Amino acid sequence: MKVLESLWVPEELSARVPAEERGSGRDDVRLMVSRGTEVFHHAFRDLPGQLRAGDVLVVNTSATLPAAVNGRVGGEAVVVHCSTRGDDGRWAVELRRPDGAGSTLPRAGGPVGAVVRLPGGEQLVLETPLAPGGDRLWWASVSVDVPELLHRYGRPIRYRYTTGDQPLAAYQTVFALPSPDGAGSAEMPSAARPFTARLVAALVSRGVQFAPITLHTGVASAEAHEPPYPERFEVPATTAWLVNAARAGGGRIVAVGTTAVRALESAAGPDGVVRAASGWTDLVITPGRGVHAVDGLLTGLHEPEASHLLMLEAIAGQAALCRSYTEAVRHLYLWHEFGDVHLILPVKDAHSSHC
Repeated sequence: MKVLESLWVPEELSARVPAEERGSGRDDVRLMVSRGTEVFHHAFRDLPGQLRAGDVLVVNTSATLPAAVNGRVGGEAVVVHCSTRGDDGRWAVELRRPDGAGSTLPRAGGPVGAVVRLPGGEQLVLETPLAPGGDRLWWASVSVDVPELLHRYGRPIRYRYTTGDQPLAAYQTVFALPSPDGAGSAEMPSAARPFTARLVAALVSRGVQFAPITLHTGVASAEAHEPPYPERFEVPATTAWLVNAARAGGGRIVAVGTTAVRALESAAGPDGVVRAASGWTDLVITPGRGVHAVDGLLTGLHEPEASHLLMLEAIAGQAALCRSYTEAVRHLYLWHEFGDVHLILPVKDAHSSHC
């Protein structure tokens, strides 16, 4: 991502354990607030003071699956990351190599027809790459109900910057709801992780409303940085009505996480009107495309190469994004799913400039 190509994020700024192990609770993280190129520093518990009555927080209710499971390809030990269930019953999966410390390393996928043996005597067969010319994620036929297998043998996906496995509860947000068909997210919609029931109550008391959407996230490897793959989503009619009514009344629509932006924008027309929608979205939000229904974003801090930064630039503007990320490094904010968060409330007429 050229906007932040010169930014260096020191390794020690990776959040290695959940906030409740570093401090007093989930909400014991820092909140960076940017309004255009102005940047302010707060505790996350200060969030109600940054919003106003009539604002709407759009939250993702997708529950996180224990989507990593051990397997074997011939004599090779692998870790299978189960990403997405297709309409035909196949699953998009990623194979990775255990590194001896409970985490994983990148591994090329394939070959076609490779049989991956799973716990309980089950198996999957690699059939075709998910993306033409790609070899990381593959469509695989499976011999078992995958969510059931994962809940018996799986664990949450984690990457090498964390210090150890965590229970599945550490990867669920306060908004997560079980899906009747067992579907869920391969990786946590992590922007909502710092919310607690107490903070939600404080926001409601202030007059902030919550609007649920569902988007089941796929695997987003920390080493890959590809654009997002198609993902299953739903924007209920009640959420569409609430968002439209709030905007008509002058309220701001603030998405909690890039997943909420992707779902809501997939249901919005060029006029910003949101309609009930469900299915698959392949929407990639860029500065050229812009956003139609979202006014602000609460999100974690993304690596300089991450495609998510295109979405952030579309919402905040290039100058604001450069300034806020430079400030985040200078003030030692923590990155990744257990890290600090960033509230973007863009200035509509901010001018774009290069870092």
